[in-house]
Amino acid sequence: MTGDNPRYNIYSKYLAGKFGGRVYKLPVNLPGTCPNRDGTIALGGCIFCDETGSGFQCLPNTMSVKKQVDENREFYKKRFNAEKFIVYFQAFTNTYMPLSRFKEYMAAAACSGDVVGISISTRPDCVNDRYLDFLQDLKAERGIQIDIELGLQTVNYRTLRRINRGHTLAEFIDAVLRIHRRGLEVCVHLILNLPWDDREDVVENAKVISALGVRYVKLHSLYVVENTVLGDLFRSGRAVIMPLEDYVDSVVLFLEYLDPGIVVQRLVGKGPQESVIFSNWGTSWWKVKQMIEQALDQRDTWQGRKCGYLNGSALFKAGFPDS
Repeated sequence: MTGDNPRYNIYSKYLAGKFGGRVYKLPVNLPGTCPNRDGTIALGGCIFCDETGSGFQCLPNTMSVKKQVDENREFYKKRFNAEKFIVYFQAFTNTYMPLSRFKEYMAAAACSGDVVGISISTRPDCVNDRYLDFLQDLKAERGIQIDIELGLQTVNYRTLRRINRGHTLAEFIDAVLRIHRRGLEVCVHLILNLPWDDREDVVENAKVISALGVRYVKLHSLYVVENTVLGDLFRSGRAVIMPLEDYVDSVVLFLEYLDPGIVVQRLVGKGPQESVIFSNWGTSWWKVKQMIEQALDQRDTWQGRKCGYLNGSALFKAGFPDS
């Protein structure tokens, strides 16, 4: 895959084209929890989630939003020559708090001229219209991009139940539609190597988010950490993770059915080193990413190659008239 002719819609290139420079995400860690942990929906959270949620790479949540933004900004400027930034509220469910506190955090994030956007990680069943109305006004007032990152993981409702997500596919679809009505963008998080999903689920994931017109997708390779339900299932052999070669095949298949206009933020994830039992088949996330890109090249395929089968065009490929 050459840099001039990528086979999928790469996030860094999209941001550089949109904002005219190097753009990096600044992770921010808020004090909070999740309704799937505190008993509102369930206790214990998703079966793969430990006590830190997804915030293991963040600064301590005892630091103010401004201090976290300032420290991370300086780091990315020095290490990557970053010019502009998106503040990313990463860990836990960031709309699951009083609206007044939410407004305070969001305003603190948008206080600098080199901040061009805010990304807010949350659950589909915690997308409240009052919060969306505020974000719509904030976007207009500050002239910044605002994305809502929704953890879906899979469109398979049976697997959603198995991993104890605590929400359904219908709630995800409803959240996307309401976010879009405010002119805000959506990033969908998916895990393509869940033990209870198959290739049909991989294709359906791509078809559903393409049909909904989301802007971004972020793929996570499933990792397993200590002191989780998934950790216990993995150690006992009741949760078997697919081989690396199958994961590469799944990502390629997913991309083939994905609308080419959707921006791919990530092809593979990584887990917390200090507590991980399994992560990326014992190799680096970067190598897994390279394997996926090499597979796209070797198979001469690309994002959206099979997306034409949406919107009824398969009928025309089969030679049926439109009458």
